[in-house]
Amino acid sequence: MRVLHVVTLHTPTHAFGGPTRVALNLTRELRARGEQAVVLALGDGFEGPLPRTVDGVPVKLFRARHVLPRFEVSGITSPALLARAWSFIRSADLVHVHLMRDLVTLPFALLALRAGRPLVLQTHGMVDPTEKPVARLVDTLGTRRVLRKADAVLYLTERERRETAAVVAPEPIAPSFRLVNGVRPQQWLPHRRASASGGPPTVLYLARIQEGKRPQDFVAAMPAVLARHPGARFVLAGPDTGALAGTLELAERLGVAGSLEHLGALDGPEVFDRLRRADVFVLPSVQDAFSVSVLEAMSVGTPVVVTATTGLAPDIERAGAGRVVAGVPDGDNGPLIGRAVLELLEPAAHEKASQAAWQLVRDGFTIDAVTDALLEIYRRVGAPGGPASSPAD
Repeated sequence: MRVLHVVTLHTPTHAFGGPTRVALNLTRELRARGEQAVVLALGDGFEGPLPRTVDGVPVKLFRARHVLPRFEVSGITSPALLARAWSFIRSADLVHVHLMRDLVTLPFALLALRAGRPLVLQTHGMVDPTEKPVARLVDTLGTRRVLRKADAVLYLTERERRETAAVVAPEPIAPSFRLVNGVRPQQWLPHRRASASGGPPTVLYLARIQEGKRPQDFVAAMPAVLARHPGARFVLAGPDTGALAGTLELAERLGVAGSLEHLGALDGPEVFDRLRRADVFVLPSVQDAFSVSVLEAMSVGTPVVVTATTGLAPDIERAGAGRVVAGVPDGDNGPLIGRAVLELLEPAAHEKASQAAWQLVRDGFTIDAVTDALLEIYRRVGAPGGPASSPAD
């Protein structure tokens, strides 16, 4: 089966985050099953030729043109890509679009409908009701149509399903299926942690450094933790997408900059090395639908602290895989996060949460199980089975 995964953007620092990582992970697993899958996206921030593979996954990247800079990611496209869109779609057996209101994924979804190809949409929490005039115009011009006419719409959480359906209401949305994110199971190595050896603990933030993920709450939690663990180290890792300067300034104002290490973007083995060395992983985001970073942290047995509004919060709370704090979208959640981190640094609580985190991923969020579910959805929407040639070069 020839599967074309269409996602908006890939950069050297993975600045677009979750949707691209999900597309790459699913494509890798589909190819391991004998399917011919490829990722199609814009490439931005590269010096020299655009890569043809990312983490071993075949990709077809076209250099991004910032035609509407005011709209950031939604305002980039590639005339060369759009000129070849029809041939890419016609050479695929199924088109899987990681949809947002933009100038790449929405045109591909519309063209797939026109070509009569099975169309699967995955919104990653990016398409929800809005009062923004331009977004509402885009919905009128195309978003509602593809959400109604697609063969399947994939959602991560019940909240995402309701919000996506509300975009097309009162008309019905296309058949919807839950598909969670998944990661590869990892080895649990609790003996490597500082908390197990009596050394100073390490607290890690590893995600895009942007306002919506609330890295300032990570820093605001530092004073409470340092009061009890003066030698604690806080590691801030991830590409800067607008919030780094303010986050570092806050650390200076709070007098904790000396305990904060900023690493920038990490990739490949570096990510899991840092996750394994951390005692607690913190992602204060109040808007993540289903963070892959949180899943990766739990896959190596690192307890996590998240807010109640993130998609994984119910699973984490139910399993005891970390701590869930209430979280206020525009408030100071630092003290709540600090208390949660301190709880998880207690040896007994840490060991219990570590094993629960590792087990939670193995029981419900492996990429193998996710790929099984995805292939079943593909079959239900009428995609042909069996290996085939790759989509057009």
